Amino acid sequence: MAYLKPDKPEKVYVPALRAAKEKGEKLVCLTAYDYPTARIVDEAGVELILVGDSMGNVIHGYGNTIPVTLDEILSATKAVKRGANRALIVADMPYGSYHTGDNKAVRNALKLMKDGGAEAVKLEGGRNRARLVKRLVDEEIPVMAHVGLTPQSVHKLGGYRVQGKTAEAAQILIEDAKTLEDAGAFAIVLELVPREIAEIVTGELKISTVGIGAGSGCDVQVLVLHDLIGFTFGRQPRFVRQYANVSQVITDAITHWMEDVRSGNYPSEQESYGLPEEVDLKTLKSIVS
Repeated sequence: MAYLKPDKPEKVYVPALRAAKEKGEKLVCLTAYDYPTARIVDEAGVELILVGDSMGNVIHGYGNTIPVTLDEILSATKAVKRGANRALIVADMPYGSYHTGDNKAVRNALKLMKDGGAEAVKLEGGRNRARLVKRLVDEEIPVMAHVGLTPQSVHKLGGYRVQGKTAEAAQILIEDAKTLEDAGAFAIVLELVPREIAEIVTGELKISTVGIGAGSGCDVQVLVLHDLIGFTFGRQPRFVRQYANVSQVITDAITHWMEDVRSGNYPSEQESYGLPEEVDLKTLKSIVS
């Protein structure tokens, strides 16, 4: 009797986000920047993987995301693509890659998709990016927008602060989100936005909202993987809930290994290679001496 193999989960494409929103289903997104973490995240079942410019903070040790280059995002996207089969892969467009003209932005986005294997790109900004979003979408490039706290604008904003806290600022944010939806974005990140404003935006839009520090009302929740698993340094934002302490696990493993090396317990005979039986050790030693 033949046994049917269980069906693999379906590949996630852009339309799946709209379908999930219409059904009221919550989706999840995590960052990944290399092959092993992409495999782990993908096999865990997340729907979206963001190859984020947050790599500047958690991988490269930059103070912010501004120094991240297109080549760094491209290299990471290639690795993530090799590790992920199901999740929708979204590549961040780093600072400077879409600021000097629409044609250059299109070329850079196409590079992330053709060479990197990205299935969508993400860029920051409100109504000032609407024309660019429309241009990218017209070129068959799916775009995830990003409003609220936009880390690439950290110097303009004066730090990492909650956005949309006044009635005027909230109105601008809501209008920006609608404008980006009209321009063709398939989803929009709301970062560090009051939960009440995020709920209004989520209710007003047909496209999905992707929340980070924006309350539970968003259609999708995203976190930086390194924050989630405790693989970062320093104080974490209020919205980060740490589900593991990988830094401590790694430290403990290294400490135990060093102790075994210094005590002579590593490597053991089973963990090293001996001579074949046909080789006479006494003869070999006499030749050497």
